[in-house]
Amino acid sequence: MATAVIIGAGQAGVQCAFSLRQNGWEGRVILLGAEEVAPYQRPPLSKAYLAGEMPVERLSFRDLAFYESEGIELRLSESATAIDRRDNFVITSEGDAIAYDKLVLATGTRPRRLQVPGITLEGVGYLRDVADVDRLKSAFGSAERVLVVGGGYIGLEVAAVAAKLGKSVVVAEAAKRVLARVTCPLVSAFYERFHRAKGVDIRTSAGVLEFKGEQHVRSVILTDGSEIDCDLAVVGIGVVPNEEVAMYAGLEITVGDGIDVDARMRTSDPDVYAIGDCARAPNPFADGVIRLESVANAIEQAKIAAASLCEKALPAPAVPWFWSDQYDLKLQTAGLVPRGTGHREVLRGEPDSGRFAVFYLVGDRLVAVDAINSAAAFNVAKRIIGRDGPKIDDALLADTDFDLRQLLANAAA
Repeated sequence: MATAVIIGAGQAGVQCAFSLRQNGWEGRVILLGAEEVAPYQRPPLSKAYLAGEMPVERLSFRDLAFYESEGIELRLSESATAIDRRDNFVITSEGDAIAYDKLVLATGTRPRRLQVPGITLEGVGYLRDVADVDRLKSAFGSAERVLVVGGGYIGLEVAAVAAKLGKSVVVAEAAKRVLARVTCPLVSAFYERFHRAKGVDIRTSAGVLEFKGEQHVRSVILTDGSEIDCDLAVVGIGVVPNEEVAMYAGLEITVGDGIDVDARMRTSDPDVYAIGDCARAPNPFADGVIRLESVANAIEQAKIAAASLCEKALPAPAVPWFWSDQYDLKLQTAGLVPRGTGHREVLRGEPDSGRFAVFYLVGDRLVAVDAINSAAAFNVAKRIIGRDGPKIDDALLADTDFDLRQLLANAAA
């Protein structure tokens, strides 16, 4: 029987293994996980797990017995060091050569490294996996002054946890506003105001020049000339795809932006697939090729790859969506927020109320929404995005007395 080997036991790799069985794959399924713990969900790492509110056991997708019952050979603490595409072998960190008929790369990403003096001081760390958080947690508990480098989702989530625990918190963001890569200035400004109201010092246009200290970090010098005292620094300035094993195997990649795949998640080698954060794939909602970093995208691409391997019909394209929990705010995004000009933004609700939505439209089409504590706006928009239907009236979107569900009826008419 055929053997499918999956490199990477994150959300994409685990979902692919499950979906292969669900689609009737009868051969071997071998899942390589570089970490020593059972595969787990990552979103709680920067929130409940960091805060000590969730034990590591609750992070796991499934217990180890489930993998055995599904005939999934889970090999922990083992990663791929090379791929031999001529003879269809994966060489692992344990020195094994595993033969495959089909290979799935779910290698994910790693933190983008900050290259400044003092980066190796104790008390300076990244937050990507359980081991990262475990290293930070003891210091996090005793820290009084926390510096967060980066004002993206992860950075602001860490800042929220630290602020709720009574820490003195500074966020240093090199861009002109927080969340600059993922949302519009209005939403960025709302989050900056909200964090400041919670006591967080937000510094924009302020990158890091140097961490100072003898063995342990004691302060940081920012590009605005200021020096900030801190006894813990968490760096969250984005991630880079783990594409090297694909590159050295001669697969087509876009350097620095992932492994190139087609709509079936196949790489330039038809026996090798790539999925999740490491994959650069066609996306109808992006009108082109894009690499997305999200749980929802990892799950969708895993299901597509599994269906393709099993020669089943592919699932319909799903609208991309994302979320971030900070304090009592739930930000839910559906679609891909446009960058630059060429679109318009419609505000529904009042930001100062803590419950509002921003809709993004291009011509007659609704292409995205940012919904803050507004599940109805998120759910309706997610169902409409990508549909061909009647022109959406901006005034109705903005009218809080209008029932957004009526838009679904109009789109179906």
